[in-house]
Amino acid sequence: MTTLSRHYHITTFGCQMNKADSERMAGILEDMGFEWSEDPNQADLILYNTCSIRDNAEQKVYSYLGRQAKRKHEQPDLTLIVAGCVAQQEGEALLRRVPELDLVMGPQHANRLKDLLQQVFDGNQVVATEPVHIMEDITKPRRDSHVSAWVNVIYGCNERCTYCVVPNVRGVEQSRTPQAIRTQMEELGRLGFKEVTLLGQNIDAYGRDLPGVTPEGRHLNTLTDLLYYVHDVPGIERIRFATSHPRYFTERLIKACAELPKVCEHFHIPFQSGDNEVLKRMSRGYTHEKYRRIIDTIRQYMPDASISADAIVGFPGETEEQFEKTLKLVEDIGFDQLNTAAYSPRPGTPAATWDEQLSEETKSDRLQRLNYLVGTKAAERSQRYMGRMEEVLVEDQNPKDKTQVMGRTRGNRLTFFAGDIKELKGKLVKVRITEVRAFSLTGEPVEVRKAVHSLI
Repeated sequence: MTTLSRHYHITTFGCQMNKADSERMAGILEDMGFEWSEDPNQADLILYNTCSIRDNAEQKVYSYLGRQAKRKHEQPDLTLIVAGCVAQQEGEALLRRVPELDLVMGPQHANRLKDLLQQVFDGNQVVATEPVHIMEDITKPRRDSHVSAWVNVIYGCNERCTYCVVPNVRGVEQSRTPQAIRTQMEELGRLGFKEVTLLGQNIDAYGRDLPGVTPEGRHLNTLTDLLYYVHDVPGIERIRFATSHPRYFTERLIKACAELPKVCEHFHIPFQSGDNEVLKRMSRGYTHEKYRRIIDTIRQYMPDASISADAIVGFPGETEEQFEKTLKLVEDIGFDQLNTAAYSPRPGTPAATWDEQLSEETKSDRLQRLNYLVGTKAAERSQRYMGRMEEVLVEDQNPKDKTQVMGRTRGNRLTFFAGDIKELKGKLVKVRITEVRAFSLTGEPVEVRKAVHSLI
């Protein structure tokens, strides 16, 4: 079946891993001759890349699907796909709920989209949720940005946090080889990308499943080794990584980040709770004391480093006193950013079956109190930028003010300043900060830095 002049639309829910998967699947569809459509109602193929971390994300998918399922009755040639974590979790149950679906595929199958679609075009309704070894990623993704790019370094997760559905839906850990990662980064550098974020559900686990020695005889079986190995890729000016797990976060990794000039001084390390008993019931494998020691060590090496994290309130059985320990941790550490969520029971996870579920009112109250503190502390942290010179990598135009461009500091603070996006996109600009807010900055451009490598 020809796909010429057919259009596709992808809607992505959830985390950075999902965004990276969507970019790869878009690349596959464009290789097949599909063209991107901004409007899903003009598309011949619609793909929802789903997230099952929280219930509301899942419900949103069903509401989107309902609209397109109706449309399919009028346009039988419409191809409907659910990919990602809800697809993995629900499997064939999704087909029973939405029989109009053509393809249900888990995140491990993202690179197989072309083969799976061929089966659909041959007249089959396909469910692909069985565990597979993830094939090496050779597709050129259709990237939303031409400045920053995601690069997967490890798929899956072997942790068993009692609240989390990720290991069930993303499978066991599979590290990509250092050579494959470096080759992809070299290609990105050649294409003019300036920043790479290395991605993993639990990135500190990188390399545990690798043999440990490259063909050249180098030991490369930790994230720290990988950072040293890819640091000198031409054209790439900045390197970030996420998401880290406190259980595996080492001083050696912190030291590498301090030593390597391209690695940004920004660390995303979820703590989830400030109470040791709650952490134990979550099966997180560390204490709040250990978490505090990690942050202290980072600040010894890099006093100005930005720290962001994730936290959950209202975990089953969490008392007011235990919640207040989370507030105390946030007060003491002073995060630059904190992603917060009220606990949401997920199917197939141990915590979902426990009796001590808290009321929605209690969870909502705690979330509001935490968010208020987060905003207050972030505003305090922002004060340190006032009047300072910061290097900003320009990513885009400010959608609310076309006379301004926007980008991020090395510490990942969103920063706005006056400028022409046509001239400045992808450039590193020295900016003097004139306004500070809790989560963003405004400044005046002082100097555009010439790139060290210019290969485009």
